[in-house]
Amino acid sequence: MRRSFVAIACAVTLSVTAFPASAAGKTDPRQAAMDAAVAAGIPGMVAVADDFRGVSGVAKIDRQGKPDASGRWRVASVSKVFVATLVLQLVAEKRVGLDEPVQRYLPGLLPYPEPITVRQLLQHTSGMPRDLLPEDSWASLPEIDAERFEHFDSDDEIRLSTSKQPLLFKPGTSWAYSNTGYNILGLLVEKTTRKPLERALAERITGPLHLRDTSLPRDFPFLIGAAAHGYEQLYDAPRGLTDITTYNYSRYFGAGDIVSSGKDLNRFFEALLGGRLLPADLLTQMKKTVPAGGALEYGLGLMKLNLKTAGACAEDHVVWGHGGDLPGYNTLSFHDESGKNVSTLATVDLTASPDAALKRQLPMIAEFCAPAVPSAMAAAQAPVPSL
Repeated sequence: MRRSFVAIACAVTLSVTAFPASAAGKTDPRQAAMDAAVAAGIPGMVAVADDFRGVSGVAKIDRQGKPDASGRWRVASVSKVFVATLVLQLVAEKRVGLDEPVQRYLPGLLPYPEPITVRQLLQHTSGMPRDLLPEDSWASLPEIDAERFEHFDSDDEIRLSTSKQPLLFKPGTSWAYSNTGYNILGLLVEKTTRKPLERALAERITGPLHLRDTSLPRDFPFLIGAAAHGYEQLYDAPRGLTDITTYNYSRYFGAGDIVSSGKDLNRFFEALLGGRLLPADLLTQMKKTVPAGGALEYGLGLMKLNLKTAGACAEDHVVWGHGGDLPGYNTLSFHDESGKNVSTLATVDLTASPDAALKRQLPMIAEFCAPAVPSAMAAAQAPVPSL
């Protein structure tokens, strides 16, 4: 199934309103935002900030019980920031060149004669196809359910995607989001380090930072210590939501297979943006952006979003991070220059109603723009690419 861009804003005309307070006037705007998203149809939400851990809705729709703010979930394309960091660490060690063709390191993998640099893959300016063709992946919503245990080797998705699709444009001349490109980068890390990607992640990032909730499960389909179960409306009525928590996402091993928690995501971004994972010159390179549509800019694995341009804040407020979308799990993890962090989970993604898709983003906006946040935000202006 070809998945469309998930917008971080949903209407060009904005109406900025404060969230309703309780009778005592003390309702946290982030909690009110999550409650509004659940009322719009999201089964469960989690938001974790430096001074806030909130939940709303239920962890499982067939029983009582709140989501676990300390639990783990599938962070989807937020994985790309971890993979980009690994690649840039190899650049720092002079084992990979940013502006060298990736074909130098992975000969024979790609069918294209055009040289495609590591930088272009990191920044989505390579022209690489976005995903598999529908015939090789999810051609319909029910197929998401049917293929939940399908295994992909490291290069399976890459070869299937590139052998049947041309480049979208001459490398370096435009921008187009590509999961295939990040699978190539995952394979680059494996070939360069001579270690599985999950081991490189553990040795270079999650181990040193003590991110105990973060791992790359590859073929392991079960989500241990889940914050909440993930759901999608995969079948027509009268069937209800399908629990899609258990899944093998090896097809996205480099693009979106990491599991983490809100606490770990915030700790990771604090370390990355604070210069603890990369030398200063490479962090500067990582934060050099190209336009990616509306208020969104894209660096080397990092999204940059100006919340004023997006219509969310009254004043300029730049945040760095990434969004992530997989069946059942929608993630936003953003962080500003002052050190403020917030990571959010919503437990329906692809089949959320437009109203729910809007409102699941408001807790993140409330963190940076409280006390006033938009009741509507601009879809065409600030798209967050989905996985």
